[in-house]
Amino acid sequence: MMRLRRHVIGLLLIALVSEITVLAAFGEKPTAPGVSRVEVVLAYHYRTREAELKEEFAQAGLGNAHFQFARMGQPPQNIGMGREVPADKAREAIRLALKYNFGVGILLPERLFPPRFITIASSNYDDTVEYHIDHTTLGKLQNPELTTEAFHHLYRELTSAVIHPKARY
Repeated sequence: MMRLRRHVIGLLLIALVSEITVLAAFGEKPTAPGVSRVEVVLAYHYRTREAELKEEFAQAGLGNAHFQFARMGQPPQNIGMGREVPADKAREAIRLALKYNFGVGILLPERLFPPRFITIASSNYDDTVEYHIDHTTLGKLQNPELTTEAFHHLYRELTSAVIHPKARY
């Protein structure tokens, strides 16, 4: 009886120390972490709808969304994400960027971001790290059949070519 009690206590300690659930300890797979943060820049006319936008992003599985609103003009039509963003969340981010930023024409490479981070319409990057894409290519990234690994393989492929700076440099 004493030996059994030690084993049960040991199992409980293992579950607590390794931060896994008791169910995961008995063979169920723990859920993969989602997106850690989403930073979004939108046109100024959206500023009065921030609560609604947060709710829509949360419903899409992008709960930790932070918004900024450009004072003038349209923010750049870019998107960037870290290497561990789940493919379904990446597709949701693309969908929301298309809806609120009127398109995605530029990808920013994964290497610039934390693993589970997404940025939409960031003006923090210049043309030395911008990879222009067309609607057909964007459609490939939106393919619901892509696994997370396949999505990021394609994303890396699209953002790994050498960029030749414009003449102004």
